[in-house]
Amino acid sequence: MNVKMCKRVLTLVLSGLLGLFSAQADSYGFTGQSNEQAPAPASAPRLSPQEIQQLVAPIALYPDALVAQVLAASTYPADIVEADRWVQSHSNLKGEELAKEVDKQPWDPSVKALTQFPSVLENMDKNLSWTSSLGDAYANQQQDVTDAVQAMRQEARKAGKLNSNEQEKVTTDGSTIVIEPANPEVVYVPAYDPWLVYGAPIVAYPGWYPVPGIFFAGPAISFGFGFGVGFFGGGFGWGWHHWGYDWHGRSVIYNHNTYISHSRTIINRNNFSRNNFNHGNFGHSNFSYGNTFHGSGRSSFHAQPGTRSGAFSGFDHGGNTRGFSSRGRSSFGGGSHGGGGRHR
Repeated sequence: MNVKMCKRVLTLVLSGLLGLFSAQADSYGFTGQSNEQAPAPASAPRLSPQEIQQLVAPIALYPDALVAQVLAASTYPADIVEADRWVQSHSNLKGEELAKEVDKQPWDPSVKALTQFPSVLENMDKNLSWTSSLGDAYANQQQDVTDAVQAMRQEARKAGKLNSNEQEKVTTDGSTIVIEPANPEVVYVPAYDPWLVYGAPIVAYPGWYPVPGIFFAGPAISFGFGFGVGFFGGGFGWGWHHWGYDWHGRSVIYNHNTYISHSRTIINRNNFSRNNFNHGNFGHSNFSYGNTFHGSGRSSFHAQPGTRSGAFSGFDHGGNTRGFSSRGRSSFGGGSHGGGGRHR
């Protein structure tokens, strides 16, 4: 083969290689990454009014400020777990001493506020599946959650269960029902069966654990001991008097402003699959919900690994604890933290 022919063959080979390289390069940007866009994460599934009413049923009859604290705190399920364990192991702390120690903790202000109500905090911890689903719903359907709370209050009022008494003041503002403590310095947490108190029975949340002091068997509402807000009231920036609910604006109010959650757990829920969110790596504290927890002076509970976070949520917090019956009811009412008092 002469030199001229060799040059021609070499030119053809180089041209072919250059064309192949150009075709491959076109599918990549300057960063060397494929131009094919990854599919966008699925949007949060929207819940029906009935599903949201099932979620808010356990708290809809709480005083407005407590509803605000619970909804805000439900977007921080990891903080809820930490705070409940901490409160149980520091049961010797009371009043100002307790408030000062709580103030040092890294939890969200809403979670700190709930340490004044240990039975509420315990309920959110033991029913962690419900808590995280509630936080998910509030973060993604805030207006619908607000409307659901008011809808449940209307049902309770029709059933004759929601009226002013020695513990709380129930008033109306147009079609809005407002619930406040009768004494601004003493807060009573109503205990009731959320699946019966509204008149027509509601389907119980899957795996619901009826915590004493929060759950009261039967269709009545019970009030135990009141919680004096004391140092938790205004002495700290996260105390009782710093919270409220704007029913017309449909939002939680904190320090006279609309509360905005910065929870990485709930707000970024669509990124869980990429962030490897699982039971063994819950938030920043590595809680493992397949294990048994032993708190100070409390019985252990076993979460059911592999369960979904409620009937509606698209992710799993592994907190779907055992129930006492298929309807999620218990045979007891009252108990610790102020249950078993007066009822109506």
